[in-house]
Formats: sequence, C-alpha cells, structure tokens
Amino acid sequence: MPAILFVRITSGLDTQEFERRLLERRPRFHDVPGLLQKVYGRDSATGDVCGIYFFESREALDAFRETELARTIPAAYEAVEVRREVYEVLYSLRPDRGPFAESGHPADTTA
Repeated sequence: MPAILFVRITSGLDTQEFERRLLERRPRFHDVPGLLQKVYGRDSATGDVCGIYFFESREALDAFRETELARTIPAAYEAVEVRREVYEVLYSLRPDRGPFAESGHPADTTA
C-alpha cells in the first residue's frame, strides 16, 4: 500500500542558505528506492518548511527512514524542531494522475 511521509522543519537558517542546502541535497533523493515523488513547501507565515514524500509502499518508507540521507535531514538544515508524520494512502482524487497513478491502488471514483 502506498505511503506518505510528511516532515515539517523549523530551522534557524535564513531562507537563502536553507534553499542552497536544499538544492544541494535534492539530487540524492532521485536514488531512493520506492520514492515516487517529493514535494517541498514553505509556510509563509512561520518560515517553516516541509517535505512531502510519496512512497510506493510503507516498507520503502521505513527503509528510507533508516538511511544516512534521512538521518541527516535535521543536521543538514540546522533544525530546531522536526515533526514527522506517516500516512497510508486511502484514496486518490485523480487516480489516473499524480505519484500513485501507476500503483494500482484502489480509488473512489464516485466522489
């Protein structure tokens, strides 16, 4: 079953330095097994940033969390607070598009 990892970070870095580090590390995520997509976001009110990771399975997500890349996220961004949340995917609004389009995951097409 597909899974989502949501990571929210509060960092002491200024926006420019944070984005420089983010862009420097971004290519490494291309090689993460089972990672279908990653979306980066920023809360304009607080400056907090998030990464939303879409995995083909919970097993792939769990394996990623044990990697050096995942373990170094707080230090790389000088995080003062990190919140991680894991979700299993229930349904997609548009099952023919997006990161889970080819996963064969059931979708509620009646809504």
